[in-house]
Amino acid sequence: MKDFVRTRLARELERLHELDFLLSREDIHANMTEFLALSRERSEVAVLAERFEEWQGLQADQQQWTDWLNDPDTDASLKAEAQSELSRLRDTLSDLEDQLLRLLLPKGADDHRPAFLEIRAGAGGDESALFAGDLLRMYTRHAEGRGWKVSLISESPSDLGGYKEVVIRISSDEDGVFGWLQFESGGHRVQRVPVTESQGRIHTSACTVAVLAEPDEAQAVALNPADLRIDTFRASGAGGQHVNKTDSAVRITHLPTGLVAECQDDRSQHRNKAKALQVLSARIAEQERKTRAAKDAALRKGLVGSGDRSDRIRTYNFPQGRVTDHRINLTLYKLPMVMEGDMRDLLLGLRAAHEAEKLADLESTA
Repeated sequence: MKDFVRTRLARELERLHELDFLLSREDIHANMTEFLALSRERSEVAVLAERFEEWQGLQADQQQWTDWLNDPDTDASLKAEAQSELSRLRDTLSDLEDQLLRLLLPKGADDHRPAFLEIRAGAGGDESALFAGDLLRMYTRHAEGRGWKVSLISESPSDLGGYKEVVIRISSDEDGVFGWLQFESGGHRVQRVPVTESQGRIHTSACTVAVLAEPDEAQAVALNPADLRIDTFRASGAGGQHVNKTDSAVRITHLPTGLVAECQDDRSQHRNKAKALQVLSARIAEQERKTRAAKDAALRKGLVGSGDRSDRIRTYNFPQGRVTDHRINLTLYKLPMVMEGDMRDLLLGLRAAHEAEKLADLESTA
């Protein structure tokens, strides 16, 4: 194990003792927000400490078997056993070191948060809107397969099916949804024969996806009521007679930035307004993050694209049955499975690449 890793692990163990002390204080218990934040941090540090103690124990075992192997008085059968155990221990220690390195990587402040996922049709007209519907199905199927909860926030259906724009909220009691889906933001390009194409020609269309962390209520962007214009209207889409009689849908415009959020999935105008405010707060926070990120060219690839055909992070090629993520040069020939929600290989590949970048940063600053 490298010296910088040992040093960082020692600091984490010290932090665990600090957290135990803080969580024993009555004033911390009285502040539920701070108590929960410290409890979450302690859970993460405790896992790291447990793995490190396991590594230290295996290191001691390795030293013991090495001593026996090198002892001239050790009989042949014990030496053979020592060689076998040392081979096993080397593999186990290597795996543990990899785990410890990943546990040391800095966590995103919003990784554990629920996420708003927005899909907008871009270049390609009706075919782009249909593709937006396909992407919505892909993400919904993936979420359902992982036991995540999906709720519709707003939708703008297109005439031939699909969506001009659709926003959903994805949450989980266990997984950090934003931490898994944050890399989906960007331009998604599809190459296929549209249902509207009579001559069988392959067309290229595009959609943009934006994944926003749902703000923590305690840290949400403060919105001045004077900066908001709130409009109500009748919900579109399926909904029975109710949507034709009640202006329950809510659209909120943030006048200083021009950002807009709407919600129409609930019969209650009050609840729709609350959800729209959450989405608007997330969009404002994301815009502020983009402004900061734009100063660093290395982060520009993470920004949401314009919807042009040339602006893409991933291509879905239906004639060849392949999907390619251009950021990590990963091509999978399992497009039908991906479109049914099997995104595991894509998400794991993106997460591994992100961890590799953070690991290089961690080592360079050690």
